[in-house]
Amino acid sequence: MSNEANTRLADLFGLTGWSKGELARLVNRQAAAMGHPQLATDTSRVRRWIDTGESPRDPVPRVLAALFTERLGRVVTIEDLGFDRRRQTGKRPTEDPLHLAQPERTAEVLTEFTGMDLMLNRRGLVSAGAALASGSVFTTTMYDWLHSDPALAADAPVFDDPLTADPADHDRYEAAPIGAQEIESLEHSVDVFRAWDASRGGGLQRKAVVGQLNEVGAMLSYPHQATLQRRLWGVAANLAVLAGWMSHDVGLEPTAQKYFVLAANAAREGGDRPRAGEALSRAARQMVHLGRPEEALDLMRLAKSAAGDGTPLRGLAMLQTIEAWAQAALGRGQATRRSLGEAEDLFAADEGELAHPTWMQNFDEADLNGMQALAYRTLADFDPSAAVHAQVHAKQAITLRTEGHERSTVFDYLSLASACFIAGDPDQADAWAQEALRRIGQTSSHRTWDRLRQMYTLSGRYAGQQRIRELRREIEAVMPPGRSRNPGRGEPKNARSTKSGGSGGRMSV
Repeated sequence: MSNEANTRLADLFGLTGWSKGELARLVNRQAAAMGHPQLATDTSRVRRWIDTGESPRDPVPRVLAALFTERLGRVVTIEDLGFDRRRQTGKRPTEDPLHLAQPERTAEVLTEFTGMDLMLNRRGLVSAGAALASGSVFTTTMYDWLHSDPALAADAPVFDDPLTADPADHDRYEAAPIGAQEIESLEHSVDVFRAWDASRGGGLQRKAVVGQLNEVGAMLSYPHQATLQRRLWGVAANLAVLAGWMSHDVGLEPTAQKYFVLAANAAREGGDRPRAGEALSRAARQMVHLGRPEEALDLMRLAKSAAGDGTPLRGLAMLQTIEAWAQAALGRGQATRRSLGEAEDLFAADEGELAHPTWMQNFDEADLNGMQALAYRTLADFDPSAAVHAQVHAKQAITLRTEGHERSTVFDYLSLASACFIAGDPDQADAWAQEALRRIGQTSSHRTWDRLRQMYTLSGRYAGQQRIRELRREIEAVMPPGRSRNPGRGEPKNARSTKSGGSGGRMSV
């Protein structure tokens, strides 16, 4: 026995308000409900788990994860509690903050995490009350692992080893090996979910995506022929990215981050390094939105490294636009323009001779211009002259947008209106803002309301004009409860003076 306290368990236990005796009784009751009536836990045993680092044997860690998940209203996994599901009693808990250093556990953790997420959805307990890991945590814990397999780009992993999760160990439906036709249907379902997300936002279909991912995780516990297994890992990676993006879209930030990590792991398991890099780039976009651009740049370095040499030119262009946005959020004009220029060159050099993977097909010329508009509009908080470029690219993006991309169109109008406010053209800003307001209610995206609030802040300098006063009243009338203020985010740089190199207190865009 290590006699070292399990600090993770202790911290979470402190949040519950339970006594040790109460937790012991809850464990016994929950275990009986899960089919283990013989389990008998007492107060002294709970004390040893917390104070001396003793690790209980199965099924207790799973029972505890379910109890803490329900009590805290967010997903709590076995590793979150400080228990390594494969270690023996008395060994020290793992210190890996992302819990996925052993790739053979990916399917197991994926299934557990999605199962807990679904439980919270069913009971209406989903909350954002969890810690968000920093970008540096990703880079330090995932770099070596993502590069550890020299055959990564060509070979799927072998699944007949004793570390593969045994489906009998988990509470899930009876999955079974599947064939090519079933996997093709799963791949089609990803396309359907992706189209819905692009059109209406993540709020309405998130649970369906998480449920599908949970089933795929169970399927991955069975060995399949190598080609099919690789495709199934690809489905898991695509669904995990979608689950993460939808979670981010509705403000479940720590949950989103975990899904992005799961997606990178799944892509790596399937031998798809470009997909792993793109998944990490989503986490970088999340960090910029949350006002942490320096950490986003850490993530982008990891994303590019993880993606490897097999990334299509258009994919590299997409990564450059995200890096440009992070640089813009730091007020680095030269770096922003350089990254955007490289993105344009890479996009133009991609002649479309090779079919792009499905996850990249949404990054077209409209999206390139939309990201350029967003980066320049962000840079305009530091350098108002960038607002002109933001307007040009936003108008081009709007012209190129096709049906089915309503959320992105709302973002384009908000970027355009914000750039007009910064450029001193409130009349045009009002016109574009009205276009955004006409469309924003059709989506279930919290991020659109975040951007609307930022535009509302920029309009404040023109609040003396009657048309802008009316616009501000319209925004106040439609803003959902709880979205009028966005805790943890600062004001635009043109609204207050700060040092251009810092990242603290910056408003997202």
